[in-house]
Amino acid sequence: MKPTYALLLLLAGAIPTLLSFSDFSQERYKALFKTNPEYTSDGFDFPVGPPNSVGYYNAQGFGKNSHLGDDWNGTGGGNSDLGDPIYSIANGYVVSVENHGSGWGNVIRIVHYIESKNQLIESLYAHCDEMLVKPNSWIKRGQKIGTIGNADGAYWAHLHLELRTKVDMGLGGGYSEETTGFVDPTKFINANRPVN
Repeated sequence: MKPTYALLLLLAGAIPTLLSFSDFSQERYKALFKTNPEYTSDGFDFPVGPPNSVGYYNAQGFGKNSHLGDDWNGTGGGNSDLGDPIYSIANGYVVSVENHGSGWGNVIRIVHYIESKNQLIESLYAHCDEMLVKPNSWIKRGQKIGTIGNADGAYWAHLHLELRTKVDMGLGGGYSEETTGFVDPTKFINANRPVN
């Protein structure tokens, strides 16, 4: 959203004037989805082997060793899944497509809106080999967004997936005892599957 559009929303009273940055981000994204309702979430699928992660396993789940996401690996082990497709877990808005260097590599961030719960969720896909989407673009569930990588050789190939209830948080380190703003990706996806 361009600053001029945000200012118009503010002046029109669509966004209350006394919001924190975090609240402003929330309201800004909700306003975007309200003008593009076809991209609100209609359910969530797994990012690899869709819709049910066939051919992949969660090698390090949420909370294990203070891990803030899930690490999806191909069942062949090692780099057998290098270059495999990554799919958007739900309809949404691509907010960032960026190489963050050592440790993270290529990272894609997508914001999703569950209208029935008035809830925003951000999905973060890390260690990508290729990134096939552009920032500030709309995406549908199951659309290919990138390929599995190894952060320029830092790890065996895998997809690090995080789900965040607080959008636009800093990147962080992928591990922490503090889990505020993060949810278990597998539990969340299983609890929010598509109806059809």
